[in-house]
Amino acid sequence: MDITNLIELDRRILFAVNGCDNLMLNGMMATLTSGWFWIPLYLSLFYIVIKNNETMGQIVLAVSGCLLAVVLAGGVDNLLVKPWIARLRPCNNPEIKYLINTIVWVGKEQYSFFSAHAANTFAIATFFSCLVRSRSLNIALFLWAFTNGFTRIYLGVHYPSDVLVGTLWGIICGLVAYTSYHYIYFRSNPHVDYVSGQFTSTGYNRSDADVVVAVLTLLMICACIAGTFVHL
Repeated sequence: MDITNLIELDRRILFAVNGCDNLMLNGMMATLTSGWFWIPLYLSLFYIVIKNNETMGQIVLAVSGCLLAVVLAGGVDNLLVKPWIARLRPCNNPEIKYLINTIVWVGKEQYSFFSAHAANTFAIATFFSCLVRSRSLNIALFLWAFTNGFTRIYLGVHYPSDVLVGTLWGIICGLVAYTSYHYIYFRSNPHVDYVSGQFTSTGYNRSDADVVVAVLTLLMICACIAGTFVHL
């Protein structure tokens, strides 16, 4: 398959996923794609770090690991890749922009490849999945990251290939950040394997992980309610 066929496939998937006339779904997607909407989730992740680390140094190290994942994911994308590739967003591409259902405003100076939303969310999901090791939290965080990527295609601001590459890059950044965290952490702390139904293998309380899952579930419900109000 040559590059022309890949571009055509990319566009076909975009057109298949891109928005519709359902105001409720449009409102829900516009809500889910907002970074501000997820602040309670970020606070709950911060809570689980504070609750399950004994010293300020351990807390700072875990937070720094997460920040490293995001800086690598979003920084490389926004500062290097996007200006270099300079791929127009679907909603700004003169060839197809009139075929795109645009719901959110995006400046013409903003580029498409690759999706920083996908990169950042998958970086966070990967880092915390490695850090906490809770199956329910892992599933919830990766579904959250996938949802963020999907909204970008639905809203017509990214091609599927943008989201796919952003996803892969985010996972890599999350793994790199966790590997760095793990190396530094166990240089100054004893390696302990936890064997308990109450704690994960890395020593995080499972009930605290469930708090994050509950917050994420509640936010999803709130997004649905927000979409309903838009529809009404």
